[in-house]
Amino acid sequence: MIGALGQPTLFLLSLGFGLGPTFARAGRGDYVQFLAPGIVTMGILFTAVFSGIGIIWDRHFGFLKETLVAPVSRLEIVLGRTLGSATVALIQGGIVFLVCVVAGFRPAQPMLLPLALMFMALIAIMGTAIGSVLQDMQGFPLVMNFIVLPLFFFSSALFPVPDLPAAVRLAVRVNPLSYGVDGLRGALNGGFAFGVATDFAVLAGLAAILLVIGAYLFSKIEV
Repeated sequence: MIGALGQPTLFLLSLGFGLGPTFARAGRGDYVQFLAPGIVTMGILFTAVFSGIGIIWDRHFGFLKETLVAPVSRLEIVLGRTLGSATVALIQGGIVFLVCVVAGFRPAQPMLLPLALMFMALIAIMGTAIGSVLQDMQGFPLVMNFIVLPLFFFSSALFPVPDLPAAVRLAVRVNPLSYGVDGLRGALNGGFAFGVATDFAVLAGLAAILLVIGAYLFSKIEV
């Protein structure tokens, strides 16, 4: 868990303080304040995806056989693993949040922290569900390079949306993670670009769809 802090911390320090003066001169204010919700999202998403592929290792080393003989349905096993992995990712996100606070981030509306926690949980569940649909380790680099990284970089986590070219704005709007970043940023900084209801609906709907797919694929596993 501590090792997973390296990448979010690197992004926070290098971008937050490296681009901070430029961001301020452009009249956008404190870049660390803007960037921190995106970095928290990054910490949650990457940890959740890595946790979600744990089932592949379990099958490889034979642990999955012991799980499948339990007197519970496979759906319950999937839900249990998903919620467990999402909890780990949520804790990781909380640690990244504390790192951001040490770096100078301050929530604009502390009363909305429970709402921020809800969005963090939804991001964790979505990320875990993405990882859980993998069937073998050969597909993991593909998912990381062509799904997870584009989801993060085109999610408005690192840059404000209004000044982007039209094509990039469209990519941000069709990216489901954008609604997670917007929900978390709105809860922490105030102001929702897409609306809190829209953010919640998109995240919850996608998480449910991915869980159904993951449960179906898990039901077909033979060990």
